[in-house]
Amino acid sequence: MKKDLTLLVLAAGMGSRFGGLKQIEPVGPNGEFIIDYSIKDALIAGFNKVVFVIKEENYEIFKKTIGMRIEDKIKVEYVFQKNTDIPSEIDIPSERVKPLGTAHAIYAARKVINENFAVINADDLYGRDSYMAAAKFLNNCDFDEYANIAFKIGNTLTKNGAVKRGIIFTSNGYLDKIVESSVEEVNGSIVASPLNGDQSFTIPFDQPVSMNLFCLTPKIFTYLEDNIVEFFNNASDKMSCEWLLPDAAFASSKLNGKKIKIELTSSKHYGMTYKEDLIDLKNGILKEIENGVYNQDLWG
Repeated sequence: MKKDLTLLVLAAGMGSRFGGLKQIEPVGPNGEFIIDYSIKDALIAGFNKVVFVIKEENYEIFKKTIGMRIEDKIKVEYVFQKNTDIPSEIDIPSERVKPLGTAHAIYAARKVINENFAVINADDLYGRDSYMAAAKFLNNCDFDEYANIAFKIGNTLTKNGAVKRGIIFTSNGYLDKIVESSVEEVNGSIVASPLNGDQSFTIPFDQPVSMNLFCLTPKIFTYLEDNIVEFFNNASDKMSCEWLLPDAAFASSKLNGKKIKIELTSSKHYGMTYKEDLIDLKNGILKEIENGVYNQDLWG
């Protein structure tokens, strides 16, 4: 039996490396944005609601651009990620501008999501198969089970420089750990340099990596509400600390007495870490159009 499924879109990031609000950078032949293709894929997979986590100051431009295209096709809600959206026991410096992290972005949606949901970044093109895998898991999981839709590292790289990826290590199809790393192809090998300063290591082209496409249930909100105060009050630097989704999902799953399932997708991932990635992204979309995955006029 199919369930109500929500797509939670993280769109509050500043896009500093790309240089602008890359969530509304036209990438399709008719001015479509990445998020248009993500919503289309999600609709086909069976999702029937989308929640955008955005900055409050971007609400009007999101609604006038992205919202107006899709509001007649899927239920749409907006929530604002604010540094003031925290319990009163937490003291975040008023001068901090940087968002409080991806786990806090999930926390921002706690009042509007009551069904199983998948989390994506607004500026990543994940591919149709990844949404099909997410919907399949979410339609069949227990209330306290989570999954990560993992990608083969070779399907996520850019020729324009190093990228940050969460290297996934598993046991029997379940997550053991994620090693956040800077990853780059060097002389035909893929080299991962852990962000914590540990020794670099090589990985095969089919090594699973996390692109933050998590499949969650409302159970995660209980964990977030119970642990937000402890996390931020124990942070050594409240100007820069970030509460991250992979850490929160892993900890919540452990409390549930479960492990996070790893579902490997065959999809190719496109992002816009660098401005030069835009050409490859557009060409990738044109190839999908040629293969019949998308219509030339996506919403036509």
